[in-house]
Amino acid sequence: LAELMEGPMRPGHLEGVVTVVAKLFGAVRPDVSIFGQKDFQQLAIVTQMAADLDMGIEVIGHPIMRDSDGVAQSSRLLTPAQRDAAICVPRSLAAARAAAATGAAPDDVVAAAAAIIDGERSAKREYTTVFDVRTLTELDRFDASDRLPGAVRIATAIWFGDVRLIDNCDLFGD
Repeated sequence: LAELMEGPMRPGHLEGVVTVVAKLFGAVRPDVSIFGQKDFQQLAIVTQMAADLDMGIEVIGHPIMRDSDGVAQSSRLLTPAQRDAAICVPRSLAAARAAAATGAAPDDVVAAAAAIIDGERSAKREYTTVFDVRTLTELDRFDASDRLPGAVRIATAIWFGDVRLIDNCDLFGD
């Protein structure tokens, strides 16, 4: 799971997350742990780790918290100009969902999202991908089961100057 999406962009980061979280879980021994869906790949990896190591911990994904304009809340500090430009991110996800709702193929869904991001002068898109939530693998077509809520997400990483934002959403769900 760590070799996809964020993996190539941040070598060693996700492996480090797993190490730190495993040590934390071992020390604290929680029954439940909540991770935000904003970093969906990290959530998936921690969930898989807890299952693989039979840690007896229920890992819960918390929905992404968004500002009133749809921009995901983040610990990243954006300048006012970068913050204004960042509105292209939720707009791109909305465009992807709209394309998916019309029956578009994954490549066309990505293209719809990319067009919005690439239209923002100060945004530099690193990746946009449509993926299966269980395997994190990129999809090249949708099966009927993919169109169920919660089965497929779209994720993107965008640079605004020296600030890198990631975001994602359920492609066919609420």
